[in-house]
Amino acid sequence: MSLSVTYSRAQLGVSAPLVTVETHLANGLPAFHIVGLPEAAVRESRDRVRSALINSHFDFPQRRITVNLAPADLPKEGGRYDLAIAIGILSASGQVPTETLERYEFIGELALTGALREVSGSLPAAVACTNEDRKLIVPMENGAEAALATGEVSIANSLLEVCAELHGRESMPKAVAEPIAEEHLCADLADVRGQLKARRALEVAAAGGHNLLFYGPPGTGKTMLASRLPGILPPLTTEESLEVASVYSSAGLPHQSLRPFRAPHHSASPTALVGGGSTPRPGEISLAHRGVLFLDEMPEFPRHALEILREPLENGEVRISRARAQVTYPAHFQLVGAMNPCPCGYLGEPRCRCTPDQIDRYRNKLSGPLLDRIDMQVEVGAMNAVQLQDSAPGETSDAVRERVCAARQQQIQRQGKTNNLLKGAELEKHCALGEKEKHLLRQSVEKLGLSARSYHRILKVARTLADLTNFEHISTTQIAEALAYRNLDRRNVIALSN
Repeated sequence: MSLSVTYSRAQLGVSAPLVTVETHLANGLPAFHIVGLPEAAVRESRDRVRSALINSHFDFPQRRITVNLAPADLPKEGGRYDLAIAIGILSASGQVPTETLERYEFIGELALTGALREVSGSLPAAVACTNEDRKLIVPMENGAEAALATGEVSIANSLLEVCAELHGRESMPKAVAEPIAEEHLCADLADVRGQLKARRALEVAAAGGHNLLFYGPPGTGKTMLASRLPGILPPLTTEESLEVASVYSSAGLPHQSLRPFRAPHHSASPTALVGGGSTPRPGEISLAHRGVLFLDEMPEFPRHALEILREPLENGEVRISRARAQVTYPAHFQLVGAMNPCPCGYLGEPRCRCTPDQIDRYRNKLSGPLLDRIDMQVEVGAMNAVQLQDSAPGETSDAVRERVCAARQQQIQRQGKTNNLLKGAELEKHCALGEKEKHLLRQSVEKLGLSARSYHRILKVARTLADLTNFEHISTTQIAEALAYRNLDRRNVIALSN
């Protein structure tokens, strides 16, 4: 038979569209053509496949070979199609049986010796292959990652091992996932002395998944507090772990089993944050999916880079559009920022020499719409030597995490999601207020000049505060505390610190 069909998977964000590899051998002068919108690395597979077949002691057909990668309008890139193309040629030339190819999908780059090399995006391909009820064959280096999917995945070191299974002579070993580490590698919250308000805000943010901004003079512990947030968050669920692993797989990064904590430098470009490039790759906000994105010295980031965060904070995804394709990456992350009250950081002290114009330019790096999307804006005040020496160690991360997990469990049982994701009718249902609470919130919002978005975010924080105290209904106490966490977007804010 001079025509064969094999299956592979493309990489498009965190999805893996099916690619049908059609191979035809025709009479005529020897030639090898690949069609179907292949990029340079795919066109170069002609030489890799030819050498791999010859060095694996197969016959390379001296005929006119045409390989079509369908669908033709889907861009193909990388060396991931090498194995499928090689099997297609062997099948079309009668060197491997064609009857069983319908049950397999192949992903892997071929070395000139016929060995298989690792490719990126094997986990999304394994998930998609499982849905099609096919068996996926991947290089050995991709086995642990691809095994996170529930389907049947086999690993191979070379083209010869794949052909041995197709002939029924020898079965390839099954891929085995690496055990997930359960320990928390984050530094302990007990290291933070004093700062009770900031510690409380960190716990509330963790319990409800709220965005948080710390502001205050240098050296007060803003970065120290933020870096301990992953240690008090609940562990990833199985579904969340698969989502995170898929993002990291598409980026070609090692498997992430714990909640991500991404802390890009303030010199990061908008593309580094949101992702992109000629070949779209996930940026920092997608790599922080289901985890924490920490922006230290937040006003020092380019304003355009910060404004990019607005849509992902609302929609939980990033869409990267290019001429030939549109890629969507998930971006359900928890934003934590840190900033000083002025460029020098010592506003209100004799050593501060910042002019009003300098202070305005510094603060205006954070636009009103962006501040509007940050649920909690908390001051971290300076501590003197006596306070540092006399302050007892705070609660450990384990103790705080127990309360956070209990609060989140209440939210999942009540509404199926964390409080920060409540919208529309869900917000009215689960954050219903009594007359006293409505009156307090209405007066406060009008007096402080807060927006409708701020109003709803205050409700969500108040709902989290009620969950932490195991209250069924929101009281004026929770409303007042939630209002106290919104300091920077109030009307007529004159100073960021006392």
